[in-house]
Amino acid sequence: MKLRALLVFLLLATITTAQNKKSKGDDLFFSYSYKAAIKEYQVEMRKNKLSQQQYLNLADAYFKTGDYKKSGDIYMDIFKKDTTMSNAYFNRMLQSMSKVEGNVRVGAFLETRKKSFPKEVLENYEFNSELLKGQSVSDIEVINLRTNSPQADFSPSFYEDRLLFTSARNENIKEKYAPSGESYMDIMIGRIEQDGNVLVSNSFDKIPESVFHEATPYYSKELKSTFYILSNANGDELSFDENGKNALSMGMVDQNGTFKFLLRDLSTSFYYPFFEYATGKLFFAANFPEGYGGTDLYYVYTNDGQIMSSPINLGPRINTAGNEIAPYIYDNSLYFSSDIFYGLGGMDVYKSNMNADANFSIPVNLGSGINTSSDDFGLIIREDGSNGLLGYFASNRAGGKGNDDIYVFNSKQPLGLKTFAIKGKVVNLSTNQGIEKAKIRLLDKEGVVIKELYANEEGDYSVEVPFQNVITVEASKDRHSTYLETYQDEKLESLQKNDFNIGVMAIEDVVEEKENQTVLKLRKFYFGKGRSTITPEIAMELDKVVDAVTKFPKLQLRIETHTDSRGSNSYNLKLSQERSEAIKKYLLQNGVKGDNILFTVGFGEEKITNNCTNGVFCLDMLHQQNERTLLVILNYKTIF
Repeated sequence: MKLRALLVFLLLATITTAQNKKSKGDDLFFSYSYKAAIKEYQVEMRKNKLSQQQYLNLADAYFKTGDYKKSGDIYMDIFKKDTTMSNAYFNRMLQSMSKVEGNVRVGAFLETRKKSFPKEVLENYEFNSELLKGQSVSDIEVINLRTNSPQADFSPSFYEDRLLFTSARNENIKEKYAPSGESYMDIMIGRIEQDGNVLVSNSFDKIPESVFHEATPYYSKELKSTFYILSNANGDELSFDENGKNALSMGMVDQNGTFKFLLRDLSTSFYYPFFEYATGKLFFAANFPEGYGGTDLYYVYTNDGQIMSSPINLGPRINTAGNEIAPYIYDNSLYFSSDIFYGLGGMDVYKSNMNADANFSIPVNLGSGINTSSDDFGLIIREDGSNGLLGYFASNRAGGKGNDDIYVFNSKQPLGLKTFAIKGKVVNLSTNQGIEKAKIRLLDKEGVVIKELYANEEGDYSVEVPFQNVITVEASKDRHSTYLETYQDEKLESLQKNDFNIGVMAIEDVVEEKENQTVLKLRKFYFGKGRSTITPEIAMELDKVVDAVTKFPKLQLRIETHTDSRGSNSYNLKLSQERSEAIKKYLLQNGVKGDNILFTVGFGEEKITNNCTNGVFCLDMLHQQNERTLLVILNYKTIF
């Protein structure tokens, strides 16, 4: 049976001591005797029609015993009649479908019902499906702890140089817990050896004794306090709500042994506390009815552990139609476990990066090695000197000593399948202001779009895709330039270390109206008297033309140059043409393509802008008004 003991209690959350059963099939189902429940439900079906809940129980029984074809058929049959089927059942339906027909069938099913799901669910599914499809064999070696027992051992937690964990091994101290067939949970402690193994474990004596559940500990070294969950009880008697349900509460014990309840509700169970000292947030899993599926992840604000807010759901990027448990934050990433349908099977461990706004990136499946087709959950990690990362997690994978075992591993590399993730702002290069709703695309080395998204109203964006060796980043918006740059190798790595702001230019920032024409915006420049040489001052302005055409490669230009009236008409006509040709030559030499320059024209003194025509006396400053160069955009109205 998967996820035995407390974890079974956690996921199903339906067993109650005072519950009234409707049939023998129900009795067997709620006692976790799934194979016997299947036989009894089949007998009952021949006599009377099962209720929809009993029919779902039968599907769950098939699911729990690994008959995914039959469980999937029942879930789908009910879904066709009642599309409001709860998220938890819907998740198990997709899990069954994936087991029998593969992810392609799941993808096709989801495609027909896109509008029915939160966009986060579809994004998470598509991302992880692509990621897992391309994963390589993991080089992480996981080792079964020597201290594991034939009973359930799970939920590891660091306690200075020792390890806390939950176990059902204390059968001589704790009474038997009927749903699991093992004793009530107890918290154990063992010393971590140099190789990460834990050899000998004893009961943790820093918390008040209880004959009922004590489990999923978390030790805060800053507060020198231990958070853990325990059965709601009054002395040696369990406490039940009005429906006969016994739930799990959360408490805290400080270094002086003083205990206090933190979260307690007779109808709601709390699991897996994690305290983030820097923010004062206490994270946990709970089965509130208004959640997204089974158990969801929440946090509350605290003052050194004292609850100061109501629970806040981590939202649909993290919480799904499945069950999410075991939050753990390390190096600004949230690790947690989920049995959502797009994993490798059962519970899988995921990693989601957190930004300054407490938003989460798409959770990434940690892949094979850590995850298997069995249940893998409750991961914790910390730095371990030259060994890199030291980590522990629980699993009921084949080859263990008991129902759930704790495994240890070392890793020189960050955990998780490798991704490419960047975030930042699309900004106007002239004003440095964010550009609303700019389109960002990532393309592979063949130019195929990997991901397309839009920046928000402030220009902010965040995107993550499965890693590739060559990725092109593109950003664009109507009436703006297009950013297009290809990155590979070390540049891909450096791009992800800090915010990556993408600069584009608005066409209005580079053009203006002059002489009833749309021209590139340049500071006025002058050639030497009688000369057509490109001086450094002229080159500085022409470099702006190169930049504008690079950013707007569809521009088609006419270069036109004008002189004043001094000198003969023929001389001025020839000089202005030479100047236009000199400008064209410079632009071509500096990267502008010939297709961008359609005409070069020298008008000489043909288009004088004031009264300084032949024979009229004018000051030099008035003559200079007529000496000018315009880069005219011929196709402005066509492309903009």
